[in-house]
Amino acid sequence: MTLPLFLAADAAHAGPIEGLRQTFEHFGVEPKYVVFQLISFLVVLVVLYKFGIKPVTATMEERNRKIEAGIKYAEAMKAKLEATQQESAALLKQASLDASKIVDEARKTAKDHLDRQTQETAAKVNDLLVRGRQQLDLDQRKMMADARTEIARLVIVTTERVLAQKLSEADRASYNAAAARELTSV
Repeated sequence: MTLPLFLAADAAHAGPIEGLRQTFEHFGVEPKYVVFQLISFLVVLVVLYKFGIKPVTATMEERNRKIEAGIKYAEAMKAKLEATQQESAALLKQASLDASKIVDEARKTAKDHLDRQTQETAAKVNDLLVRGRQQLDLDQRKMMADARTEIARLVIVTTERVLAQKLSEADRASYNAAAARELTSV
């Protein structure tokens, strides 16, 4: 602490250059070596700046630019991802709605087809019933006609046997004619 004051007091007695020289001599410093050391320091500083500091600074700036570009790219990709996710969600929702419509249409078509098939089947059943009734009526009429014919034949045969025993030929002919008239009227 006292050294700076001592130097200042020494320099106040003499001129500025003379005071500096006395200070250098007092500490045993040679001014020419100080100049050489100053020049050496500046040369080392220039070499370090050119080959050390400048490349490191350039590399750091390049890295900073790459980092900034990477951050911008990541932000852009994040925005694209969000947009794609929103678009995917919208497409998924639309596909779900379309699928629901298709399922509803398929159900409606199936129901319409089932109703149409049911109606066609009912019509076919009714048609078969009508035909069956007609065929039954026709068969019944035919059976009745066959039965009448058979009954008439049996009546005639029976009547002939009964009449053959006790009646004459003339009486038999009149009974046969009367029986034939009655059977044809039935």
